[in-house]
Amino acid sequence: MILNGPGISYTEPDIGSEFVPPLPEHPREAIVKLCEHCTNRLLHRDELLGYEYWSFAEAATDEQAEVLCKMKMRRPYTLPEMAKLTGMPEADIEKMLDDMSYTGLLEYNWENPERAKQWVLPMLVPGSAEFLNMRVSQLEEHPVYAKFFEQASKGPLSKATPMVPPGGAGIGMHVIPVEKAIDASSTSVPIEHIEHWLDKYDGKYAASTCSCRASRRVMGEGCADDPADWCIAVGDMADYVVETDRGHYVTRDEVYDILRQAEDNGFVHQITNIDGENKIFAICNCNVNVCYALRTSQLFNTPNLSRSAYVAKVEKDKCVACGRCVEVCPAGAAKLGQKLCSKKAGGQVPEYPRQELPDATKWDHTKWSPNYRNDNRIETHESGTAPCKTACPAHVAVQGYLKLAAQGRYDEALALIKRENPLPAICGRVCNRRCEDACTRGRVDAAVAIDEVKKFIAQRDLDAATRYVPHVVTPTRAGGFDQKIAIIGAGPAGLSCAFYLAEKGYKPVVFEKNERPGGMLTYGIPSFKLQKDVIEAEVEVIRLMGAEFRYGVEVGRDVTLDELRAQGFKAFYVAIGCQGGRLAGIPGESAEDVTVAVDFLREVNSGKIDTLSGCTIVVGGGNVAIDVARNACRLGSEHVEMFCLESEAQMPASEEERREAIEDGAHISCGWGPKEVHLDEAGRVCGITFKRCTRVFDDEGRFAPEYDENDLRRVDADRVVMSIGQSIVWGDLLAGSKVELGRGQGALADPQTYQTAEPDIFVGGDVYTGPSFAIDAIAAGHEAAVSIHRFVQPGSTLTIGRNQRRYTALDRDDVVLESYDNASREVAHVDREREKAAPFSEYVETFTEEQVRAETARCLGCGASIVDPNKCIGCGLCTTKCAFDAIHLDRDRPECSTMVKYEQKLPSLGKYALKRAIKIKFGRK
Repeated sequence: MILNGPGISYTEPDIGSEFVPPLPEHPREAIVKLCEHCTNRLLHRDELLGYEYWSFAEAATDEQAEVLCKMKMRRPYTLPEMAKLTGMPEADIEKMLDDMSYTGLLEYNWENPERAKQWVLPMLVPGSAEFLNMRVSQLEEHPVYAKFFEQASKGPLSKATPMVPPGGAGIGMHVIPVEKAIDASSTSVPIEHIEHWLDKYDGKYAASTCSCRASRRVMGEGCADDPADWCIAVGDMADYVVETDRGHYVTRDEVYDILRQAEDNGFVHQITNIDGENKIFAICNCNVNVCYALRTSQLFNTPNLSRSAYVAKVEKDKCVACGRCVEVCPAGAAKLGQKLCSKKAGGQVPEYPRQELPDATKWDHTKWSPNYRNDNRIETHESGTAPCKTACPAHVAVQGYLKLAAQGRYDEALALIKRENPLPAICGRVCNRRCEDACTRGRVDAAVAIDEVKKFIAQRDLDAATRYVPHVVTPTRAGGFDQKIAIIGAGPAGLSCAFYLAEKGYKPVVFEKNERPGGMLTYGIPSFKLQKDVIEAEVEVIRLMGAEFRYGVEVGRDVTLDELRAQGFKAFYVAIGCQGGRLAGIPGESAEDVTVAVDFLREVNSGKIDTLSGCTIVVGGGNVAIDVARNACRLGSEHVEMFCLESEAQMPASEEERREAIEDGAHISCGWGPKEVHLDEAGRVCGITFKRCTRVFDDEGRFAPEYDENDLRRVDADRVVMSIGQSIVWGDLLAGSKVELGRGQGALADPQTYQTAEPDIFVGGDVYTGPSFAIDAIAAGHEAAVSIHRFVQPGSTLTIGRNQRRYTALDRDDVVLESYDNASREVAHVDREREKAAPFSEYVETFTEEQVRAETARCLGCGASIVDPNKCIGCGLCTTKCAFDAIHLDRDRPECSTMVKYEQKLPSLGKYALKRAIKIKFGRK
């Protein structure tokens, strides 16, 4: 396997190779010599590589190359010295030096007693390969520079990385912890503090473009961050980046603002590490998905190249597996594991394996992690974590918000829920509660009433004085993004997408053909389950975040996609739901009094039907059919009966839904399929005949009902409502588009990104999955927002480095429960008097605060975060996210603060390599 050759990208995808032409038959001699002079490869320096040759060939003239070859690497030269070195007049050589500095081949400073300007031929990384990428206009004109930086920061290290000692041996960059994560550490040393370096260079700061973000973006693997102003040059480097149009001066307060915003976004602070402990020239705020410095430790699994002196540690008694530390960990060191004892672990909390390290092991490419950007975003350890978070389609941090609620920290609990679910008040009323189905407590007596606690917490959103409007956390220093995004459909998927795009700094526009938002939440779910002011309140939060809503606009009829494109919209999220119903294909079903469930529910919820009489027959056995039957009962229909194919045990509707329908007065007859609707002489419905269903599914589990045509049952009816499926009503929405439709006319799209065959159209919710639950649509909307953000930012990848949404539940049969609160499950009060007085108002009350305290105490606390110290790089981001003070940095590796000059690299590597070789040969003794 060739790992180090032209066009080879060291087991990663060979991005940017299209920018590197074949070497010319007769390469320029001056450039060939410059490549050999400047390359950072320790071996085979005379081997001419395409990315080096073409970068220098485009950056330098032959005359400039000859001058550069006369300069020693990293040795400063004043103007008189350069004139003497080259034999050129001072005016001529000064202009050439300034031209090469502007390009990025040279840097300069005033680091001498006389404060005379001096020019330096820098190393490639950090150095000229970076500088060539830091002016976006130059990079776009010369995209080969992007490949140059990508390769120069990786290839030469492929053999040396296992030999790098703690502290980094003067190579590249070095993680410096979040200041507040170590500000109370009595054992810290000054160079471990950002404040130390800001004091050292007080008043001399400049914000500049991140060369890693810019480079990756040019090669199509951008992370969707705006590259501008994330890197902070300090000291004389601040003057250099300003004078060469790579940045602008900033105040110390502005530096603090950059650092805070970086931490909010989960970016790692790093400092340059090539000048020893008395000098740095930049503080960078790095996204692990694009950062070449962090790649050196993550790709090669050699953390000495990055790590600080600190290691994150979890206090498991405080940890509630909220996952905030895991979400932000750049190294994949933090994972969600379990807190409960395990039978397999001998009744103890399981011990978790650690990442193998190269300090005492032979190391080659088989030990690398070329997929680290995705692997580090898998949040759960393979042995599993709290089942509630795993089972929830949105993976809400249930255990975390239960604990916050138990402590009376309701605002924080609501904020935590909205990390994954922007509609908690709605879901607290209508969710199908898969978290409760999976709850470990259900193995003891009854599951924790998770949904009722969520409903209590989310009541705060119904009051303008207490509602939670998230702050914008945007990866741009410009305050937000100006790309226009259209969301078509204001149902749960569209609302979720709008929420997360607004939180990212966009101003999405939501087009809704109805006069009110919510989709089926508004026009399908009965008001006695979900009052419409609840929907309005949660939509208002999204509006306050910056989303715009345009009601009464049907895209495809009132405005087309092409017209929206002409208005500047860059991406579309189509989430119109399943707004149509299905008929059974039987005689008589075209009569006026035969309708489909979605139309019936829409008319009830919009007030067009406010009373019913006579007999209502509902065909179907799902939750929608239940809603139809309950509405009919409450509207006054004297007899309401449901008929479904399935047996009672097979009915799609939940047991709770069936019980509530029966309490309302509905009758349920199982095992019957419709045969014919009967009409009277006036053509109105007078009855319907059913035939016995003998089998619903075939041997492979596919829907294939069989009937006994001789076993019939006729019932009287004044109306028939078919609730046997829903359909998508596209209208002219997709006219002229490349979007492909599949089974049931659902849109086909990538299962991770939701992008369709029309690149700027993304889909989600029921138009992609078919009829499903609100929480599924909410989860899909969140993922679509991630994709759309990446899509509209130039050169970004839609897939690499995003949360993999892969969660594993712990084995509930394996846990050992020693002691727990033995209280019974709390039950919400049902106000029957209110129900009678106002049958279409909510009558199930919200938990009291006392009930919340009692119920949250029943949580067994299954999960906890775990940290692999061998993977931890000590950035401290995890500590900024934890609401429970459960994770801290300990200074376990003081040797990692050893900062040496680049010129000491070889002695440092050699000394550590010898120690390592002895360990490998003789073991740890």
